Amino acid sequence: MPLPKAELHLHIEGTLEPELAFELAARNGVSLPYADTEELRKAYDFEDLQSFLNLYYELMAVLRTERDFEDLANAYLARAAAQGVRHAEVFFDPQAHIARGVGMGTVVEGLWRALGESEARHGVSTQLIMCFLRDESAESALETLEAAKPYLDRIVGVGLDSAEVGHPPVKFREVYEAAAALGLRRVAHAGEEGPPEYITEALDVLGVERIDHGLRCMEDAGLVERLVRERVPLTLCPLSNVRLRTVDVLADHPLPAMLDAGLLCTVNSDDPAYFGGYAGDNFDAVRSALGLGEERLRELARNSFLASFLEHDEERRARYLAEVDAYRF
Repeated sequence: MPLPKAELHLHIEGTLEPELAFELAARNGVSLPYADTEELRKAYDFEDLQSFLNLYYELMAVLRTERDFEDLANAYLARAAAQGVRHAEVFFDPQAHIARGVGMGTVVEGLWRALGESEARHGVSTQLIMCFLRDESAESALETLEAAKPYLDRIVGVGLDSAEVGHPPVKFREVYEAAAALGLRRVAHAGEEGPPEYITEALDVLGVERIDHGLRCMEDAGLVERLVRERVPLTLCPLSNVRLRTVDVLADHPLPAMLDAGLLCTVNSDDPAYFGGYAGDNFDAVRSALGLGEERLRELARNSFLASFLEHDEERRARYLAEVDAYRF
């Protein structure tokens, strides 16, 4: 039985395994430029964030119908549950689908078919977070929020992802203000490839409650102090950092130093089909490469539930935390 944990940084499109990609391509009559799953898996060898994103968007072409999104989410939830995930806050990228002629309703309804049944079927509670693509325009983000309004009973918050450099958080001030007015929770990717200043801007300008990635905060002692003082959670993705060359080797990852500094760090999988591991795999990898002891792993698991958006159900959060405390390695 794996250590119970919450996953807070997970892009559902990034869970598309080569086998499912080919299955959906066949179902939808989409031709993929790869001979077979083996050749496609070899393509999952990236030089940087942009080369990953190119393939990520290319493969989205196979996602066409509600059933496709349902199958994608169910495949993820089954894998996550097997690795100890008890609660998942799932990102999705509607602009990437709308640009292909797949409507917001198809995406949300399809995902919700799986997420709505997740607790009964997989033992995993779920929430859905809609991300804006930061390399698209601020106007496009506002249009996306407008398109999501009929589905806000299923969407708990908004996020900001895709290529970070050159797209500072301030670009999205207006849409985050509109999201806040709608009562949506707010998170944003910051300080992965972008500078520590992007983290500060995400907090001050966008009013985010969690920072996705955020490992470059370690370059600014004052910012670290603030993050510790304000208990701002950071959703780290160690295997992703290595695959995207943010960190050369896992043994060099700043996670131990971040925990020592008192930061509220969590460990997540980001885009696990592409980056070589789901949530439990990331826990195993940092345990091995960074020599994390049992109590440090328990701290990371506790942090994941403390950082989750479960304020509407504190009884559930307490139950999950009790599972972590009772866990025997």
